[in-house]
Amino acid sequence: MNVLANGPDSFIWWEWIGDHTDEIWTQTKQHVWLTVVSVFLGLLIAGVLSALALRLRWTYSPITWVTGILYTIPSLALFVFLVPYVGLGTKPAVIGLVSYTLLILVRNIVAGVDGVSPAIREAADGMGYTRWRRFFSVELRLATPAIIAGIRIAAVTVVGLVTVTALVGEGGYGKFINDGLSRDFSTPIVLGLVLSVALAVVIDVALLLLERWVTPWTRRGVRA
Repeated sequence: MNVLANGPDSFIWWEWIGDHTDEIWTQTKQHVWLTVVSVFLGLLIAGVLSALALRLRWTYSPITWVTGILYTIPSLALFVFLVPYVGLGTKPAVIGLVSYTLLILVRNIVAGVDGVSPAIREAADGMGYTRWRRFFSVELRLATPAIIAGIRIAAVTVVGLVTVTALVGEGGYGKFINDGLSRDFSTPIVLGLVLSVALAVVIDVALLLLERWVTPWTRRGVRA
């Protein structure tokens, strides 16, 4: 099969792609929007859960147990399960996507804060920092590399899962994949897959650059 051919019977029909640039842009915006909103909401919820786990250590195991169960539920089953309760569209998509970020983010936030040297905590206490000021100004800042690493993993995970939300009325690039599967047409399938991978790479690199920008001490070899 000639992958460079330009027709409906070829593996990639470039003319079809050229005729659907507006739709590609629309689905790109939706894919990015769903990813950003889901990771942002997941980070907010995970931040609250992590603060609770750090304050009351006995809650860490129940929190990771529940978020772990959510993480292991197959995405198709979870999205379909949510439809009778919240309907089709954005709600089941975002709820499902957020649930898959929680375990990753909670673990990284807690691990990052726990990784701060006790000597640094003692130094902050000696300077008169209150518990909460020390947490936000010192511990959380030094935990930034671990937190952003968690965000990177969560974001890449969500980018892939957004394609599944096409089954509940959203989906971004997943709409191209569904369209291709329903018509046995390879061009939109390949397009959706390639764009999803490309978006995941772009987001991951962008977050890596953000991490380097907000944590200059890691580039100078300074260790907490």
